[in-house]
Amino acid sequence: MEELRNSTIIFLVKKSHEKITDICLAMKKRGFGMNRWNGVGGKVNIDKETIEEGALRETKEEINVIAKDLTKVAELAFTFPHNPAWSQKVHIYTSESWIGEPEESEEMKPKWFKSSEIPFKDMWPDDPFWIPFILEGKLVKGSFSFGEADKVLKKNVKTVSKF
Repeated sequence: MEELRNSTIIFLVKKSHEKITDICLAMKKRGFGMNRWNGVGGKVNIDKETIEEGALRETKEEINVIAKDLTKVAELAFTFPHNPAWSQKVHIYTSESWIGEPEESEEMKPKWFKSSEIPFKDMWPDDPFWIPFILEGKLVKGSFSFGEADKVLKKNVKTVSKF
C-alpha cells in the first residue's frame, strides 16, 4: 500500500477543571468536506514544513487564528478505495490558547459548540466513533475505509497511551 499523504486538523478547545467544555468547529464552505462541520486544517506541504507547521498555517488561513500550543490527540488513516486521491493520514491536535478570535474566511465558517452539543449529524460519519474519546482526554489511533456516498465500510479505533 502506498504511503498516505499527511493532513491535519486542529480543534480550538476551552476547558474547565481539565475537561473540554467547548469546541470550535468550522463549516466547510467549498471543496472536500463541503457543508460539514469539522476542525480546521488541511494538507501538509511535507517538503516545506513539518506537520505541526502545516496545522498552524492552515488554522491561520482558514479562521485567522494563531494557535499557541498544540497537543496531538489522534492519528487517523482514511482510505477511499473508489477515489484513492482522497486517502490521507490525519494528525489531529487540540489547542487551548491562541491569538485572535476565530473568523469566517472564504473556506470556513467557525462556530463554538458545547461539548455536549456537537452536531454529529452534520459532520463526517466517522466523527462519532473517535471525537467522544478526545473530549474525554484520551489519545486515539484508528483507520476508516469509506465507500461511495461517504459510507463507513471498515473502522478500527483504539485509545493509546502515546504516539
